[in-house]
Amino acid sequence: MLRDGRPFFLDYQGGRKGALQYDIASLLYDAKADLPPELRQQLFDHYINRLNDFIELEREVFMQHYYAYVYVRIMQALGAYGFRGFYERKAHFLQSVPYALKNLRWLLHHIKLPIALPTLMGALENLLVSQKLQSLASEAVSQKLQSLASEAENVIVRIFSFAFHRGLPKDDTEHGGGFIFDSRSLPNPGREERFKTFTGKDMPVIDYLNQQENVQEFLTSVISLVDASVSNYQRRGFKSLMVSFGCTGGQHRSVYLAEQLAKRLRGRNGVDVVVRHLELENLGK
Repeated sequence: MLRDGRPFFLDYQGGRKGALQYDIASLLYDAKADLPPELRQQLFDHYINRLNDFIELEREVFMQHYYAYVYVRIMQALGAYGFRGFYERKAHFLQSVPYALKNLRWLLHHIKLPIALPTLMGALENLLVSQKLQSLASEAVSQKLQSLASEAENVIVRIFSFAFHRGLPKDDTEHGGGFIFDSRSLPNPGREERFKTFTGKDMPVIDYLNQQENVQEFLTSVISLVDASVSNYQRRGFKSLMVSFGCTGGQHRSVYLAEQLAKRLRGRNGVDVVVRHLELENLGK
C-alpha cells in the first residue's frame, strides 16, 4: 500500500482480535529467529515503552499473563511443525522443531507461571527428552552444513564451545582437522557470584572479559592462527575448518571466545560460519 506517498507493508497472517501479549510473544519467540535471551528482553522493553505511547498500560498487569501466552504460542507452533512435518511429510517444517524446543527449555528453566499446571509442564518436559525430537536437532545442523557445502566457493568454519569434562566436540565431516583451544588458564567469570547466571553471550560477561588483557592476547593469537588457516584453505580449495574452545564449565570463557571469533570471521568474503555452544545446549540456554 501507499499512504501519503510512503510504502506500508501489511501482513494479515493469523490476523484477528486478541491479546497483545500473543502478538509480541509470536515475534520474540519465533523459532527460526533464535533470538538470544538478552536481545529478546531488550526488544520486549522497547515494545512496552512504545506501547505506552498509544494506550494506557500497566506493565505488571501485562506481565501476569505474558508468559502464559508465550507457552500458548510455542505449543501452537510445535503443533503446526509436527502436523506439517510428520503427517503431511513436509520435512522442512521439522527443521524448526529444535529451535522451538530451545525456547521451551529456556522457559521451563527460567519462568514460573502464576498457577501450577503439573500435567502440562510434565508433557512439555517429555518433549525435551524425546529421542525422536532430539535427533531432529542433529539433522537440522547436518542439513545446514550440507546447504553451506553446496556453495562451492566458500570455506565453512564450524566453531564450538564445550566443557572439557564432557569430552571433545565430534567432527561429523570426517576431515579430522582443526583447532582445539584450552581457555582454562584465563580468568574465570564463573567463579564470581555476579556472573553465575550469565553466559559468554551476555554483556556483563563480555564487558568483564573485554577488560582482561590476557584474554585479549589469547584471542588475538587465536584469530591470527585461524585467519592464516582460512586463507590457506581458500587457496588450496579446502572447504571445512573446525575450531573449538574448551573451558571448565563451557558457559563463560569458551562461549565468549567462540562468539568473538565468529564475529571476526563473518566479516570475511568466502567464509560461512556455523556456531554451536554444546554446554549451553545441554543447559537449555
